Amino acid sequence: MIDFYFCTSPNTWKVAIMLNELGADYNVIKLDLYAGDHLTPEFHKINPNRKLPAIVDRAPADGGSPITIFESGAILTYLAEKHGRFLSTEIRARTQTLQWMNWQVAGLGPMIGQASHFVRFAPKDNSYAVNRYGTEALRLVHVLEGRLNEAEYLGGEYSIADMAAWPWIGGFPALLGMLGIDISKFRAVQRWIKAVANRKAVKAVFASSETAIDPKAVGQNMELTEAEWSNLFSEKNLAASMAPGIQI
Repeated sequence: MIDFYFCTSPNTWKVAIMLNELGADYNVIKLDLYAGDHLTPEFHKINPNRKLPAIVDRAPADGGSPITIFESGAILTYLAEKHGRFLSTEIRARTQTLQWMNWQVAGLGPMIGQASHFVRFAPKDNSYAVNRYGTEALRLVHVLEGRLNEAEYLGGEYSIADMAAWPWIGGFPALLGMLGIDISKFRAVQRWIKAVANRKAVKAVFASSETAIDPKAVGQNMELTEAEWSNLFSEKNLAASMAPGIQI
């Protein structure tokens, strides 16, 4: 059994897709970030960075005590290596997959995520920020189109690289629209979106009441309460991770 800490987001969908692809036995533990569930001392033991996703594998391959893993890329790599699937052991194919997964983790996700913040949550005119991150997100979609014109999937064959990138493109099309990105213009990306969306595991994720889209997670120009803002972006969020003895 794997405990899977979840909230609606492209990063958690990566892991949900992988768990379903593997047919793994897992238990979804939903956290309400607006309510500050990620800031508790209990969750700090699971993830000192207090972000989602995170998993606790209660039956690791070495037969030892449970293993806790945070960061979506690390989780995907761990599960792929444990089950011997979706990450080749051949050096060239493995490197191809890992570089594209890390491209998503380091670039595609953060750029779309930052643009999303300013479109969805920022209380003032943030046209410069939206343009800055939106333009970089668009550039990265062009990079994705170029790769998918060369290969059917990011790693050549379907792999954890596709599971990492697809939720940011195929899982949240409304978000790309908010940024002014017309994904229909990208033919190779469109082909890839449909191919991944038609996989049984992906359909299962979005059909399940436990891991389907939460409408609150895709709202635009959202108005948060003072407490919600603090839990997500401000005082409480900062205070929960402050190192002892350091005053700011």
